[in-house]
Formats: sequence, structure tokens, C-alpha cells
Amino acid sequence: MTETVRERVDAAPAPQRPTASPEREPAQKKRRKRRDIGAAFGAVWIGLVVLGAITADWLPLRDPNEVTDVFAGPPSGEFLFGTDAIGRDVLSRIVFGARISMAVAIGATSIAMIIGVALGMCAGYFRGKVDAVLSLIVNFVLAFPPLIFLIALVTALEPGLLTLVVALALIGVPNFARVARANTIAFADREFVTAAKALGARPLRILTRELLVNVMLPVMSLALVVMATLVVAEGSLSFLGVGVPPPAPSWGGMLAAGRESLSEHPLLVLIPALFFFLTVFSFNRLGDWARGRVGRESSI
Repeated sequence: MTETVRERVDAAPAPQRPTASPEREPAQKKRRKRRDIGAAFGAVWIGLVVLGAITADWLPLRDPNEVTDVFAGPPSGEFLFGTDAIGRDVLSRIVFGARISMAVAIGATSIAMIIGVALGMCAGYFRGKVDAVLSLIVNFVLAFPPLIFLIALVTALEPGLLTLVVALALIGVPNFARVARANTIAFADREFVTAAKALGARPLRILTRELLVNVMLPVMSLALVVMATLVVAEGSLSFLGVGVPPPAPSWGGMLAAGRESLSEHPLLVLIPALFFFLTVFSFNRLGDWARGRVGRESSI
């Protein structure tokens, strides 16, 4: 009887996937093309920002804390973006400030992704009490308003880049844990996992060798969106004065300093705000492109 059922299943024709109507295909191609163009722009901009942050010490820039002429330009001689109210080169502070933003975005996202994926995969694979305990921890973190939690944690600890990275990483852990848990549950009952169990594979091997690859696809697309969120969070904390302490250059700190002379020198706010916008926009476009790619891969 079992063999007969298997033969019938094997002989049955494969279900046909619904194809898009001819009217919708041009619209889908246009959306895909716009998404690809946005992703290409985002990749170029993020690449330039990261490259500038890495090579800032070797670029022909002034010391970001060197005091020169007050409110010079822009442009004024050697100051492309002018100087601020203290006389510091705005271009130098923008480039060196990119280090803070990229360190927070990449560092905090990496820490949150590692912890969140580990917790989410364990919860989704073992289920039961393990899932209940880990879900309780995630919900406990989500119960706190993020901004209040960040301000309290940053002010309670010693201010600095490391404290900021750790605080923002804790905020990002629940997002990665939920995505990893959902995808682990979706793949835990697949044939390749069942075959690995039948061959005697231990849970650690199944989690790292069989499930991790499939879970990481949607997690990586989420990571790009989280990076954009953390850039904004770092700028908000620096703007409020609880981020990286001065005189370290920070885009949020530049916005806070420039607001005092906004009416007379609006570029002191517009320039860092433009870099904020382009960086967050680029991360979001890359995340949108990655989600589209993950969706197409899952439909195959």
C-alpha cells in the first residue's frame, strides 16, 4: 500500500505555478529596474562613506578638532564646506564622523545579528520550554520604549563608542531573533533536516550546517534595514548629547551644534543632514533590493 501511494505521488504531475499576466509583466520589470538602480546607487554611496571612514587619516584633510577661522565659507579657500561656530573644518568632521556612524551601524548590527540569530534558531528548533524562555527574554526587551532604554543605558554607563554600540545592539537583538525563529520553524520540518536527523546528526550540526544557510538569507536583508535605523538612532542620541561625547566628530553632534546658528548659517545643519539622508536612504534601498531577491529565491 505504501509503495502504491509513493508511485502515485511520483507519477502525479507537478503543480503549475501561476504566471504573471502579460499586462503585469512590464510593471514588474519597471519596479525591478527601479529597485536595481536604487540598490546600485546605495551600494556606491555606502562604499564611498565606508572608504572615506577607513582612509580618513590618509586623506588631505585637516584635524577635525583644529580651530581656524569661524564661519568661513562655504566655499572659502581651502574649506570646501566651510567651518563651524568654533572654526573647525566641516568637511573633516563629516568624513571623520562617518567613522562613528559606520562603526555603530556595522558593529551594533553584527553583534545584534549574532545574538539574535542564535537565540531565534534555538527557539525555533527546540520549541517547547526553550522557545518559551527565549521568547520571554525577547518580549522583555521589547517591553521597554527603545529611546528611553537607550538614554538610560548610555547615561548609566561610561559614555563612549563601545557603550553606544552595545546599547544599540541590545535594541536590535529582538528583530533578528524573531526573523530567525520564524524561518527556523519554516525549515525545521523539511526533508533535508529529517534526513540529517535520520543519519544521526546532532542538533548543533543541523543548526549550523543545514538551517543556518537558509535562515541567513532573510536575516541579511533585515540587517541592512537595521543599519539604517541604527544610524538614525546614533545621530539622535548624539543630538541629545548622550551619544559619543565631544569633541569627537559625529553627524548628530554637528546637527546639535549647527542649530544654534541655523538662521544665519543653515548649511551647518543642511550638510550633515544631507549625509544622514543619503546614508539612511542607501541602506534602505539596499534592504529593499535584498528583500526582493529573497522573495524571488523563495518562490523558485
